[in-house]
Amino acid sequence: MSAIITDQFRISTALDFIDRIKSSRDSYYLFTGLSNPEEYATDWNTNPPAFRDSFDEENKVWETMFSLKKISSEDVRPVIRRYNWQSGTTYDMYHHKISVDSPSFTTDSISLYSSRYYVINRDFRVYICLNNGYDPRNENGRPSLDEPTFVDLEPRSAGTSGDGYIWKYLYTIKPSEVLKFDSTNYIPVPIDWFTSDDYKEVRENALPSSGSGQLKTILIKGFGSDLGDPGTYNNIPIVGDGIGATAAIVVGSDRKVERIFVTNGGSGYTYGIVDLGNSGLTLTAPPSFEVIIPPKGGHGSDIYRELGAKNVLIYSRIENDVQDPDFIINNKIARIGVVQNPLSYDSTAELNKNKASAVSAIKIKSPDNETVSVIQNSFFTQTVGVGRTAVGRVVSYDKPTGVLKYWQDRTQVGFTTDGFINPNPSYGIGLVDFNSQNVINFETTSGSVDSNFSGDTLAINNNTYYLGQTFTNGLSNPEVKYYSGEIIYVDNRPSISRSLNQKEDIKIILQF
Repeated sequence: MSAIITDQFRISTALDFIDRIKSSRDSYYLFTGLSNPEEYATDWNTNPPAFRDSFDEENKVWETMFSLKKISSEDVRPVIRRYNWQSGTTYDMYHHKISVDSPSFTTDSISLYSSRYYVINRDFRVYICLNNGYDPRNENGRPSLDEPTFVDLEPRSAGTSGDGYIWKYLYTIKPSEVLKFDSTNYIPVPIDWFTSDDYKEVRENALPSSGSGQLKTILIKGFGSDLGDPGTYNNIPIVGDGIGATAAIVVGSDRKVERIFVTNGGSGYTYGIVDLGNSGLTLTAPPSFEVIIPPKGGHGSDIYRELGAKNVLIYSRIENDVQDPDFIINNKIARIGVVQNPLSYDSTAELNKNKASAVSAIKIKSPDNETVSVIQNSFFTQTVGVGRTAVGRVVSYDKPTGVLKYWQDRTQVGFTTDGFINPNPSYGIGLVDFNSQNVINFETTSGSVDSNFSGDTLAINNNTYYLGQTFTNGLSNPEVKYYSGEIIYVDNRPSISRSLNQKEDIKIILQF
C-alpha cells in the first residue's frame, strides 16, 4: 500500500496557518533565549546542534527563554523558492504532467513545484514560463535572452531575440513586502490574492468570461511535412472534455509547422488534442502537438496552487524599546523559535501582549545597585532557610535601575545539562524561590532586595525608566506562564551579542 500527503494539502495547511493569525483564532509569538550555548556544545557557534524534538528538550527551551514578541498578520507571508531571471539561463516551463514518470524537460525535476518554471525580474515582477523555447529541435528548451518586464495580461514573448520563451505576468512584489519578506532563497506571494483589487485583473483574465479563456499553450512535438501552402490556418478546434477552444497553425515556406498558438482558450479542459482533421492541412506526414492544461481556474486564478506556496515566512524585528524593554541587552542569544497560544503568568488566559518577558527579575536596592559586581551568565544565590538556597543565573543587569533579570538553571540544583541527577549538586536538590528579605550574594559582592519597591516604572533624577515587567516588593515574575502553549519551531543558531542600539531582523521559514 502506497500513500502520500499531497502538495495541495501542504499548501492548504500553510494558508490555514496564516489565516489563524489573521483571524486571531490562535496567537503566535517569536521568542529568543539561551545565553550560554557553549555549555551545551563546545562548537555551538560553528556547528549549532539540531533541536531534539522531545518533551524534555521542550522544557529546556522554556527554561532558557528570555523574551517574546507577538506575530501579526503583517508579519507573515506565503513564500516560494526564488529564481532570479538571468540571461543565458534555460528555465523549465509550466507543464501539468510533471511527475516522477514525466520529469521536466530542462532540469529533470519530478514535481512541478521543484522545477524552475517561474522567475522574478529586477523590478520584483513575477512571471510564469509557459514555453521555454521547446520544439523538436530543442527538447530541453533554450537559453532565455530577453528579460520579461511587461505587465500585459496575455502571455507573450519578452523581446525580439527569438529565444522562443512565452511568459505570463502574475504580480509585482510590493516595496513594503520586499523589505520584510524578500530573502536570498525565497520570495513572497501576496497574502490577499483572492480579495485584493490589486490582483483583480490577473484573476479575472483567467476566467472564460474574460474572452481569453483557460488554455494558453500548445507545444509542437513534431513539425510534419508537405502540409500545404505556407500561411496561417485558423479556427482549428481543440477537442477534449472542455468547450470552445481553437488554435491557429502557421506553416512556413518549407511546408512544415512554424508556429501554433491558441486563439480561443475555451473552458473546462482537463485534456485536449488539436483536431487536425478540421485544419485544412495536408496530412500525409502530419505534425503532432501537445495541449498544455493550466491549473484549475486558469493561469492566475489561484496563485497559491499555481506556484506551490507551501512555505510561510515569519518576519520579526527585535529592537530595544525604552518603554517596553523586554528584550535583553549586553548578553547573547543563541536560540529563536515560535510558540503557539502561550498563557499569561499564573493564569488560564492567553497571553495578550505585544512583547513579553519570559524571565524573573529582582530590584536591587540603592545604593547597592551601584556597587554590586554582576557578571553576565554568572550565578548568584540567596540563603532562604536552613539548607535551602535559591540560585539564579544572570540574564541582564541594569545598574541605574538595579533591575537584575535571571533564570534558574537546573544544572545547579542537582541535575546535569542532560537532565540526569548530579550526585554532587552545588545547592541541593530542586529549585527554590527568592524572597524580598534576604541578601543576594554575587561572586564577589552582595546586595539587598528593594522590598519597598512595587510597580513597573522608576523615577530617577526626573527621568522615568520603564522596567518591562511589574514588581511586587522588589520581585517580578515572568509575564508568560512556563510550559504553556505549544512550541512549534526551534532554531539553534550561532550566538549574537545584543547591545543597546542594536536591531535584528529575523526571518523564519516554516515548511509545510
